[in-house]
Amino acid sequence: MDLSCTPFQRDGSACLRLNAADGAVAEICLHGAHVLSWQPTPGRERLYLSPRASLAQCAATRAAIRGGIPVIFPQFGGRGPMVKHGFARLLSWRYVGIEADAGTPGAVLELIDNEDTRRLWPARFRARLHVALAPGALTVRLAIGNQGEAPFSFTAALHTYLRVDDLDATSVQGLEAAGFEDTRDGRLAAAEGEPVRFQSEVDRLYPDCAHDLLLAQGNDAMRISADGFRDTVLWNPGAALAAGMADLGAGEHRHFVCVESGTIAMPVTLAPGEEWSGAQRLQV
Repeated sequence: MDLSCTPFQRDGSACLRLNAADGAVAEICLHGAHVLSWQPTPGRERLYLSPRASLAQCAATRAAIRGGIPVIFPQFGGRGPMVKHGFARLLSWRYVGIEADAGTPGAVLELIDNEDTRRLWPARFRARLHVALAPGALTVRLAIGNQGEAPFSFTAALHTYLRVDDLDATSVQGLEAAGFEDTRDGRLAAAEGEPVRFQSEVDRLYPDCAHDLLLAQGNDAMRISADGFRDTVLWNPGAALAAGMADLGAGEHRHFVCVESGTIAMPVTLAPGEEWSGAQRLQV
């Protein structure tokens, strides 16, 4: 598929717009290599971006953008000594160009360790994000390489916010037989035997469970698959938590569900010169 990439400014922040020959469009902010938008058909947005998200302010203050697809690296959540979800989503990435991944062209953005990152984490690394459009599909691949002389370990995820029209009518199918960790309190729970619904706050880690999922809402469905990632996270803050989040606000939880592909429960360890990658594919 032919793919063009055009730089533009959104909310005072440097961004890229990907245009495919079939009319699909994706937008990426260089701050955090953050995918902001995906429209597989014109006018049909599939990602959620908070109306309170200020891209310029996030870049200026090194804060995370609420919505889209944040890149979580080198630490998921508070599972370690670093800032929550690591620093990759807080820093500016460099646009490399259009490159093919498994024959599919996509925009490549890159983050390489520097003095700032080494103060937080001593590893010598190269992170690359490959964002590709195909008919009815978006594939985002995160690749991490060890460019130093010592091994290092990390956790990572794509914290994908998927737009929904009616949260009450939304479910995630494919995890019925999987147990999970309720990360609100660390409790381990047995498989529920039914699709996951979002009647209140949901914050779950499904370890060793990254097979095909289906986000269903009425007659509409999206298939979500992963390659290289081991785990799945489901998150929706619920009404009370959303109302207290300055970059979200009351009622906004009803417009999204986070279905995250990650490698969290068991960190990845890379020897010098080794590379790891994980990808998430969204298909409508």
